[in-house]
Amino acid sequence: MKKQFDDELHTLSLSDDGSYTAYSKEYGEHYHSTKDGALQESLKKHIIPAFELVQKDEVHILDICFGLGLNTLGTIYYTQKYFPNKKLYIYSPELDEKLISSLEFFTYPKEFKDLKKIITALSQTQHYEDERVCVEVFLGDAREYVKRFSKRFDIVYQDAFSPSANPMLWTQEYFADIKNAMKKDGILTTYSTALKTRLALHNNNFLLYLNKGEGYRNATVATLQPTKLFEAVDMAHKISCNPDVKPLRDAEL
Repeated sequence: MKKQFDDELHTLSLSDDGSYTAYSKEYGEHYHSTKDGALQESLKKHIIPAFELVQKDEVHILDICFGLGLNTLGTIYYTQKYFPNKKLYIYSPELDEKLISSLEFFTYPKEFKDLKKIITALSQTQHYEDERVCVEVFLGDAREYVKRFSKRFDIVYQDAFSPSANPMLWTQEYFADIKNAMKKDGILTTYSTALKTRLALHNNNFLLYLNKGEGYRNATVATLQPTKLFEAVDMAHKISCNPDVKPLRDAEL
């Protein structure tokens, strides 16, 4: 029988920028915004803002969660194009082993045509390494995986399914573990602008900024040190206007 992208729990979906994403029947959500576009969402909500702030020759990235791999593969594509001398170390947990094993048959954007060997290696062995890229996909619980690291990451892509679908990856305690895994000058990017998410970050002493631009909906950038590259979110004002809103907590789930 011909191998194909896993369609038992996923439906292939064409997004508005011409790139494909998938709909998860298990979580009841698409992996990316079909309106913003799968590739454009990865680039504009995660990769580009992250590399505006992190200007190092060697970059360590935590990609939560791997999913279809657009954040990881998009990072490799983007840095090959604009920062070809950077060394990348990308670590990404993913619970769905069957999804990973089917990714070499997923319909990726044309921009990734030169990354086929990386896609195949990750699909088959969950590991790829060359002189400038090292990627590890961990099959298992992201919460436990994050606890393995301390002061390791320059960038965290917080791109799990939404808090309503996968709340364990959006709690205040989870972000405490994420903070511990980050370097003091690290950056976290996320598509979420929900106050509950921002409160969970704020209560861990993250500084919050608005990521906005043409062609995509607003997103959030969080840092542990101040930056002037993004517009600051006035959390004191938001809290005063929404006193009943609380962050997600592990004990409540």
